[in-house]
Amino acid sequence: MSAEGGTRAVVAALAANSFIALCKFTGWAMTGGAASSLLAEAIHSVADAGNQALLLVGGRRSQRAATPEHPFGFGRERYVFAFIVAIVLFSVGGLFALYEAYEKFKEIQEGHANELLESQWWWLPIAILVAAIIAESLSFRTAIRESSKSKGRQTWGRFIRSAKSPELPVILLEDLAALVGLVFALAGVGLTLITGNGYFDVVGTAMIGLLLVAVAVTLAIETKSLLVGESATPQSIKAIEAALEGTEGVDRIIHMKTLHLGPEEVLVAAKIAVTGTDTATDVAETIDRAETAIRAADPMVSALYLEPDLYHEDYQPQARPERPAAPSH
Repeated sequence: MSAEGGTRAVVAALAANSFIALCKFTGWAMTGGAASSLLAEAIHSVADAGNQALLLVGGRRSQRAATPEHPFGFGRERYVFAFIVAIVLFSVGGLFALYEAYEKFKEIQEGHANELLESQWWWLPIAILVAAIIAESLSFRTAIRESSKSKGRQTWGRFIRSAKSPELPVILLEDLAALVGLVFALAGVGLTLITGNGYFDVVGTAMIGLLLVAVAVTLAIETKSLLVGESATPQSIKAIEAALEGTEGVDRIIHMKTLHLGPEEVLVAAKIAVTGTDTATDVAETIDRAETAIRAADPMVSALYLEPDLYHEDYQPQARPERPAAPSH
């Protein structure tokens, strides 16, 4: 997945959410703060805009050159900032909406009048929400178009789970949540205006909160997996294995491990079997050919370590040493 495509989707979402947040806050203020669904959606848009800014910062920081302290570079900065996005969406978006629903529910229970029905601007929240749905749809279309270039034949769910670049999955889920949340808000405000029952607005606000919490948890789970460390894609692994096995001088792959250092950076470590009669020069030339073949098969391989060895039928990969038990007291 190209970083350029992810950046384009992030910028489109940032522009849309900044404009939408301003409109929602204006509408909420002009109705005297009566539409809690509109306020929840305004905070949601602020959280989304902040999240897109975080993704852009993460993308910029990930491009820093490697240092002695970080010899493999800073590619995982994008994963770190994507995880922060999930936290922001959960706290600022989801929990605030649930809190606002609770506060609105208490006001109705205490017998406060519904100011939205008495406001001369009662129609404004509806107009703003409809305009917001149009703007979010355009942003969502951009995210879908950019994601489709890398999704291939995968389902959208599989794409979100398997993508190594966090930006597009984050934008896809955020835009989807924004569209569904706007529908909840429009239903809540619309039914309140039609029936005069403020509980519809409360339910709409609560549904927005639950939706954002669910999306935030999903993002956190997927980003955590990337932070912990994921292997290359099955397609990439097959290509690397084919390149190794097709290299002159390589008898077989004894074992191989891969790791994503960042969305477009892959580490490959492999032990390969060579012939026992090969000289040191022969082995060195075999490794050079293998490295060239691997980098041609997968240009994302940025760190490559090959260890030559003699293959034995009873060979077993070295097991990780057990951690000594803690002393008893």
